[in-house]
Amino acid sequence: MIKHHLNDALLMAYSAGTLPEAFSLTVAAHISMCDECRSRLGAFDTLGGALMDECSSAALSQDSFEATLARITLAPEPPKPQPAIRTKGMLPKPVQDYVGGDLDAVKWRPVGMGVKQAILPTSKDATARLLFIPAGAAVPDHGHRGTELTLVLQGAFADEVDHFGAGDIEIANEDVDHTPIADIGADCICLAATDAPLRFRSLIPRIAQPFLRI
Repeated sequence: MIKHHLNDALLMAYSAGTLPEAFSLTVAAHISMCDECRSRLGAFDTLGGALMDECSSAALSQDSFEATLARITLAPEPPKPQPAIRTKGMLPKPVQDYVGGDLDAVKWRPVGMGVKQAILPTSKDATARLLFIPAGAAVPDHGHRGTELTLVLQGAFADEVDHFGAGDIEIANEDVDHTPIADIGADCICLAATDAPLRFRSLIPRIAQPFLRI
């Protein structure tokens, strides 16, 4: 049972298309696993459509069409990952689209202490990565310079905040310092999105940080 859900601010931003691509991917993956958040998103989509219908029209300048095309050409936006009800396989469908398949298609790279990661191709304003944490292993103690979304896809982990199982999403900000530890019973696989580098306390993770893009 999913206990930790998306907040309204993230759902509204996803509905409006204003989230960074990495965050949109994480939100879409959670929505594909969570009936409650999928239903809440539908309500926000309906509300947004109603508000657009009530907006009054405005006169356009003669060069508005050309100006719009120029902005599209200069600053193309990546497509927003779309949620879908979970399909066969361990990875949610939005993540499979980025990986090019299911878990066996992930190109893992070692991080240390048995932990592995795979950085997914998203826009540069935020980073999305799959994390493999062996059962009982810990991610180094760290804080945050921005927002971190962590969605559990397999297994579970616990930290100073709570316990998070499959489908749960943890929303961490500058106020959260934690040491996620995978449950002993199974390896933990997560999808994590960050919009700023993490703040590690230990020296070795800080030295490796630029190379691991964490």
